[in-house]
Amino acid sequence: MIKIFSEKKQERNLFRDLAIIIFSIVIAVLLVKSNVLSGLLILTGGMAAVSSFISGIFFVSIFTTAPATVVLGEIARVNSIFMVALFGSLGSVVGDLLIFRFVKDHLSEDFVFLIKKSGLKRFTAIFKTRAFHWLFAFLGALVVASPLPDELAMSMMGLAKVKTSIIIPLSFALNFFGILIVGLIARAI
Repeated sequence: MIKIFSEKKQERNLFRDLAIIIFSIVIAVLLVKSNVLSGLLILTGGMAAVSSFISGIFFVSIFTTAPATVVLGEIARVNSIFMVALFGSLGSVVGDLLIFRFVKDHLSEDFVFLIKKSGLKRFTAIFKTRAFHWLFAFLGALVVASPLPDELAMSMMGLAKVKTSIIIPLSFALNFFGILIVGLIARAI
Protein backbone atom coordinates (compact mmCIF):
# COMPACT_ATOMS: atom_id res chain seq x y z
CA MET A 1 0.00 0.00 0.00
CA ILE A 2 2.82 2.42 0.90
CA LYS A 3 4.65 1.59 -2.35
CA ILE A 4 1.52 2.33 -4.44
CA PHE A 5 1.01 5.63 -2.60
CA SER A 6 4.65 6.52 -3.14
CA GLU A 7 4.44 5.73 -6.87
CA LYS A 8 1.27 7.81 -7.27
CA LYS A 9 2.92 10.71 -5.46
CA GLN A 10 6.00 10.40 -7.66
CA GLU A 11 3.85 10.36 -10.80
CA ARG A 12 2.03 13.51 -9.62
CA ASN A 13 5.38 15.17 -8.95
CA LEU A 14 6.61 14.17 -12.41
CA PHE A 15 3.55 15.69 -14.10
CA ARG A 16 3.84 18.83 -11.96
CA ASP A 17 7.50 19.22 -12.93
CA LEU A 18 6.70 18.71 -16.61
CA ALA A 19 3.99 21.38 -16.36
CA ILE A 20 6.48 23.79 -14.75
CA ILE A 21 9.02 23.11 -17.49
CA ILE A 22 6.42 23.67 -20.23
CA PHE A 23 5.24 26.86 -18.51
CA SER A 24 8.81 28.17 -18.21
CA ILE A 25 9.45 27.41 -21.90
CA VAL A 26 6.34 29.35 -22.88
CA ILE A 27 7.37 32.31 -20.67
CA ALA A 28 10.91 32.25 -22.10
CA VAL A 29 9.63 32.20 -25.68
CA LEU A 30 7.28 35.09 -24.90
CA LEU A 31 10.18 37.06 -23.35
CA VAL A 32 12.30 36.56 -26.45
CA LYS A 33 9.53 37.21 -28.98
CA SER A 34 8.22 40.33 -27.23
CA ASN A 35 11.68 41.89 -26.82
CA VAL A 36 11.02 42.32 -23.11
CA LEU A 37 14.74 41.85 -22.44
CA SER A 38 15.62 44.80 -24.65
CA GLY A 39 12.88 46.90 -23.11
CA LEU A 40 14.01 45.99 -19.62
CA LEU A 41 17.54 47.06 -20.45
CA ILE A 42 16.30 50.36 -21.88
CA LEU A 43 14.46 50.96 -18.60
CA THR A 44 17.73 50.67 -16.68
CA GLY A 45 18.71 53.91 -18.39
CA GLY A 46 22.12 52.80 -19.54
CA MET A 47 23.24 51.70 -16.08
CA ALA A 48 25.75 49.11 -17.21
CA ALA A 49 26.00 47.28 -13.88
CA VAL A 50 22.24 46.78 -13.57
CA SER A 51 21.88 45.86 -17.25
CA SER A 52 24.77 43.39 -16.96
CA PHE A 53 23.25 41.80 -13.86
CA ILE A 54 19.82 41.39 -15.47
CA SER A 55 21.37 40.06 -18.68
CA GLY A 56 23.46 37.65 -16.59
CA ILE A 57 20.32 36.12 -15.13
CA PHE A 58 19.09 35.39 -18.65
CA PHE A 59 22.56 34.33 -19.88
CA VAL A 60 22.25 30.84 -18.34
CA SER A 61 19.02 29.60 -19.92
CA ILE A 62 18.86 27.93 -23.31
CA PHE A 63 15.76 29.94 -24.12
CA THR A 64 17.19 33.38 -23.33
CA THR A 65 20.94 32.99 -23.77
CA ALA A 66 21.08 34.36 -27.32
CA PRO A 67 19.51 37.77 -26.60
CA ALA A 68 21.36 38.01 -23.27
CA THR A 69 24.68 37.28 -24.99
CA VAL A 70 24.02 40.01 -27.55
CA VAL A 71 23.11 42.51 -24.83
CA LEU A 72 26.18 41.63 -22.74
CA GLY A 73 28.36 42.05 -25.83
CA GLU A 74 26.85 45.45 -26.57
CA ILE A 75 27.31 46.61 -22.98
CA ALA A 76 30.93 45.40 -23.03
CA ARG A 77 31.65 47.35 -26.21
CA VAL A 78 31.16 50.69 -24.46
CA ASN A 79 31.92 49.82 -20.82
CA SER A 80 34.59 48.02 -18.84
CA ILE A 81 34.67 44.37 -19.89
CA PHE A 82 35.61 43.33 -16.35
CA MET A 83 32.70 45.27 -14.84
CA VAL A 84 30.28 43.67 -17.31
CA ALA A 85 31.73 40.22 -16.55
CA LEU A 86 31.55 40.84 -12.79
CA PHE A 87 27.92 41.96 -12.68
CA GLY A 88 26.86 39.60 -15.45
CA SER A 89 28.33 36.63 -13.62
CA LEU A 90 26.59 37.71 -10.39
CA GLY A 91 23.33 37.63 -12.34
CA SER A 92 24.31 34.26 -13.81
CA VAL A 93 24.73 32.87 -10.31
CA VAL A 94 21.16 33.96 -9.51
CA GLY A 95 19.90 32.29 -12.71
CA ASP A 96 21.88 29.11 -12.04
CA LEU A 97 20.63 28.94 -8.44
CA LEU A 98 17.03 29.21 -9.62
CA ILE A 99 17.62 26.37 -12.07
CA PHE A 100 19.58 24.32 -9.53
CA ARG A 101 16.93 24.65 -6.81
CA PHE A 102 14.32 23.26 -9.16
CA VAL A 103 16.53 20.53 -10.57
CA LYS A 104 18.13 19.46 -7.31
CA ASP A 105 14.88 18.90 -5.49
CA HIS A 106 12.63 17.58 -8.20
CA LEU A 107 14.09 16.72 -11.57
CA SER A 108 16.69 14.29 -10.21
CA GLU A 109 14.00 12.40 -8.30
CA ASP A 110 11.88 12.30 -11.45
CA PHE A 111 14.82 10.93 -13.44
CA VAL A 112 15.48 8.15 -10.92
CA PHE A 113 11.75 7.37 -10.81
CA LEU A 114 11.60 7.02 -14.60
CA ILE A 115 14.66 4.74 -14.58
CA LYS A 116 13.03 2.52 -11.95
CA LYS A 117 9.73 2.51 -13.86
CA SER A 118 11.51 1.42 -17.03
CA GLY A 119 12.73 -1.76 -15.37
CA LEU A 120 16.39 -0.75 -15.21
CA LYS A 121 16.58 -0.89 -11.40
CA ARG A 122 20.21 -2.00 -11.45
CA PHE A 123 21.05 1.20 -13.30
CA THR A 124 19.95 3.29 -10.29
CA ALA A 125 22.76 1.80 -8.20
CA ILE A 126 25.21 3.78 -10.32
CA PHE A 127 23.74 7.01 -8.93
CA LYS A 128 24.95 6.08 -5.46
CA THR A 129 28.61 5.58 -6.37
CA ARG A 130 31.23 8.15 -5.52
CA ALA A 131 32.68 7.98 -9.04
CA PHE A 132 29.28 8.94 -10.50
CA HIS A 133 29.04 11.98 -8.23
CA TRP A 134 32.53 13.22 -9.16
CA LEU A 135 32.07 12.52 -12.87
CA PHE A 136 28.73 14.29 -13.12
CA ALA A 137 29.95 17.24 -11.05
CA PHE A 138 32.98 17.58 -13.35
CA LEU A 139 30.88 17.23 -16.52
CA GLY A 140 28.41 19.77 -15.14
CA ALA A 141 31.24 22.25 -14.56
CA LEU A 142 32.43 21.73 -18.14
CA VAL A 143 28.93 22.43 -19.44
CA VAL A 144 28.70 25.66 -17.40
CA ALA A 145 32.00 26.76 -18.94
CA SER A 146 30.83 25.86 -22.45
CA PRO A 147 28.18 27.56 -24.58
CA LEU A 148 25.81 24.71 -23.77
CA PRO A 149 22.76 25.56 -21.64
CA ASP A 150 23.24 25.65 -17.89
CA GLU A 151 20.03 23.66 -17.42
CA LEU A 152 21.97 20.61 -18.53
CA ALA A 153 24.83 21.42 -16.13
CA MET A 154 22.51 22.04 -13.19
CA SER A 155 20.73 18.75 -13.94
CA MET A 156 24.04 16.91 -13.82
CA MET A 157 25.06 18.64 -10.61
CA GLY A 158 21.63 17.98 -9.11
CA LEU A 159 21.95 14.28 -9.89
CA ALA A 160 25.45 14.34 -8.40
CA LYS A 161 24.06 16.02 -5.26
CA VAL A 162 26.57 18.88 -5.47
CA LYS A 163 26.09 21.31 -2.58
CA THR A 164 24.91 24.85 -3.17
CA SER A 165 28.02 26.14 -1.42
CA ILE A 166 30.06 24.67 -4.29
CA ILE A 167 27.65 25.70 -7.05
CA ILE A 168 27.84 29.42 -6.20
CA PRO A 169 31.60 30.04 -6.62
CA LEU A 170 31.82 27.57 -9.50
CA SER A 171 28.98 29.25 -11.38
CA PHE A 172 30.43 32.69 -10.69
CA ALA A 173 33.94 31.84 -11.90
CA LEU A 174 32.90 29.92 -15.01
CA ASN A 175 30.26 32.44 -16.09
CA PHE A 176 32.69 35.31 -15.38
CA PHE A 177 35.14 33.90 -17.90
CA GLY A 178 32.37 33.10 -20.37
CA ILE A 179 31.02 36.66 -20.25
CA LEU A 180 34.58 38.03 -20.39
CA ILE A 181 35.11 36.09 -23.63
CA VAL A 182 31.79 37.42 -25.00
CA GLY A 183 32.96 40.96 -24.19
CA LEU A 184 36.36 40.43 -25.83
CA ILE A 185 34.74 39.03 -28.97
CA ALA A 186 32.24 41.93 -29.08
CA ARG A 187 35.09 44.45 -28.85
CA ALA A 188 37.05 42.67 -31.56
CA ILE A 189 34.17 42.73 -34.05
